[in-house]
Amino acid sequence: MATSKERIKGAFDHKTQDCVPVDFGSTAVTGMHVICVETLRDYYGLEKHPIKTGEPYQMLGVIEEDLLDALGIDTVPLPAPTTMFGFRNENWKEFKAPWGQILLVPERFNTTKDDNGDLLIYPQGDTSAPPSGRMPADGFFFDSIIRQEPIDDDNLNPEDNLEEFEEISEADLNYYAVSAKQLSSSKRAVVAGIGGTAFGDIALVPAPFLKHPKGIRDVTEWYISTAARQDYIHAIFSAQCDIAIKNIEKVHSVIGNAVDVMFICGTDFGTQTSSFCSTDTYEELYAPYYKRINGWIHKNTAWKTFKHSCGAVEKFIPHFIDSGFDILNPVQCSATGMDPQTLKDRYGDSIVFWGGGVDTQKTMPFGKPEQVREEVLKRCEIFSRNGGFVFNTVHNILANTPPVNIVAMIDAVKEFNGLQ
Repeated sequence: MATSKERIKGAFDHKTQDCVPVDFGSTAVTGMHVICVETLRDYYGLEKHPIKTGEPYQMLGVIEEDLLDALGIDTVPLPAPTTMFGFRNENWKEFKAPWGQILLVPERFNTTKDDNGDLLIYPQGDTSAPPSGRMPADGFFFDSIIRQEPIDDDNLNPEDNLEEFEEISEADLNYYAVSAKQLSSSKRAVVAGIGGTAFGDIALVPAPFLKHPKGIRDVTEWYISTAARQDYIHAIFSAQCDIAIKNIEKVHSVIGNAVDVMFICGTDFGTQTSSFCSTDTYEELYAPYYKRINGWIHKNTAWKTFKHSCGAVEKFIPHFIDSGFDILNPVQCSATGMDPQTLKDRYGDSIVFWGGGVDTQKTMPFGKPEQVREEVLKRCEIFSRNGGFVFNTVHNILANTPPVNIVAMIDAVKEFNGLQ
């Protein structure tokens, strides 16, 4: 029987394998809410202790080794040294979530409540700065707070939108070196992300990690800019790309090929029924920089590159492939034009579908366990033909997902793999 690392690598060879490989928890778009992680630990009778919140923006839980084994997961993350809110994942402390769960959060995870009972979180943990994230009183994750200064088109300076992109520090390089060494003997495939390689990722545009962001930080204004201020966006992307390649080169010098997959970009190009831009705009505004990043990686490393985009992106897939991406996630099959069989028939030999295993908008939270099982088995049958598939849900598993449905999903994958 193949090892987990061999299964993941085999997916890239587009060959039928002994088992469909499985990912949960290796990235910020393939994880589980902290509630779900605790529920699964209880179900499998694992040691009880507070769950670590590895990604506080979406309140995703760290999936530890014992749970990785129980779920049959073939990946392990090499997380970035800092969170979406700009503080480091270190010096853990207890925190009682609004829904009553006791969690472990990083030391600089500092919050207050407003008059509505909403939870406010602060960039770099600095409560003297304006809050950069808000969790509604009845919510389960944070939304960015838009902090947009007045825009003067005559004096726009691309440098203002480049504040977050800088040469990687020695401290962060050392972090990657130490972390990669710790994972070098892992039986699982290692998935990493170094930051700064996502061009126009709308989750990053508001810069929840900066105390006083400048430039264009309003989401609507940014989308307007991709059409009306393309010279400005090009100036940002070009400089960002130069910095990113230098940082990738430095990180590679300390981790080598201890990493198997590199998360490059979470920029969404699709909506539920359409897209945020045309493929012509993609080719003009985004593709040149993706090609540079992917080109350097493929020339100098053994890493495979991971592209995340939600929504109706079937027409973009040939362009993603041409840009050098090896992986597409989350494969949102419920979106317009994203029929699983069509995607596999058209593109299954050219890109790895990492996700699409079961819908998280309807089936997982609102379906019955048997419906979950049927959808998982059907998707595995379609996507696993001739390899090129890593099982994951369509984006993260949400807090309100019934535990019986999560277990039904895991059991169905094991059933398909002949392990149940």
